[in-house]
Amino acid sequence: MSDSFEDEIDEDISSLEDNPSELEETEVITGAGETGEAIAPDMPVYRLRLLYSQETFPAVYKGDPLAPRDMVLVPTRFGRDLAQVIGPVQGTFSASELAWIERIATEEDLAKACHNHGQEQEAFRICREKIESHRLEMKLVSVHYLLEEPKILFFFTAENRVDFRELVKDLVGIFRTRIELRQIGVRDEARVTGGLGVCGRGYCCHMVSDKLKPVSIKMAKDQNLSLNSMKISGPCGRLLCCLSYEHCFYSEQRRLMPSEGARISHDGAQWKVMEVNVVLGQIRLGAEDGRVLTLPASRFRRADNKWSLTEEGE
Repeated sequence: MSDSFEDEIDEDISSLEDNPSELEETEVITGAGETGEAIAPDMPVYRLRLLYSQETFPAVYKGDPLAPRDMVLVPTRFGRDLAQVIGPVQGTFSASELAWIERIATEEDLAKACHNHGQEQEAFRICREKIESHRLEMKLVSVHYLLEEPKILFFFTAENRVDFRELVKDLVGIFRTRIELRQIGVRDEARVTGGLGVCGRGYCCHMVSDKLKPVSIKMAKDQNLSLNSMKISGPCGRLLCCLSYEHCFYSEQRRLMPSEGARISHDGAQWKVMEVNVVLGQIRLGAEDGRVLTLPASRFRRADNKWSLTEEGE
């Protein structure tokens, strides 16, 4: 481990780690089956996306082949609603996660969804005003009208539990329909709203995958990153999603390289591994006499739990 890496461990960044319970909300259970048994359906399976939350899930369909971006009617955990087809998928699936596509969306369905979108904007404004009037410590993220259910979903974030019973009474009195408030985590908020990350690309949780997994500080350490909260956290205030995506690569590559601090005999001297650069595939060694070498990882071999150096070209 490099000296500069050690020097930057000077702040408490434990708050950047995920609480796994906060990610439970992201699971989409659509209810085609009741068990977790893995099955391989004998009908075409498509991955669908709920546009209001960016959540995705697999679904089967008996009709003619569907094309990407087609809109279909499907049962979701909140009620029957529209979803967009991403494309066909293959493999085995848990019976509990598979949905059944009822039909392709009609022109009337699309027109109603467009009308609902306009109502959602007005409902968002009204709800935010009511939150302020009740002085509730919560942030409204989005509003969604279900297509085939008399229900409005309000998604919000909050630091603590919120007593929103009076708020619900107000909303029911205004909209005269079923109201459901759902508290989501900060990662879910980023996934719903979208935006650009420090890399200049769209948020991973919004553009790449909606399956949010806990990201730990250990992942940042394994990737030899600076433990500076400004450098390893995303706009949501939590550790960058890409740390999780790249963790498997780093773990596998590090298994093939000596770790920092390992000692290796070479050229009549004892050398200590000072730094491991997984991305470049290079290892920096320091000898007791002050010499420093940077060598490719391909020259290191492990036998009987000991690392050794091969001659160049072997």
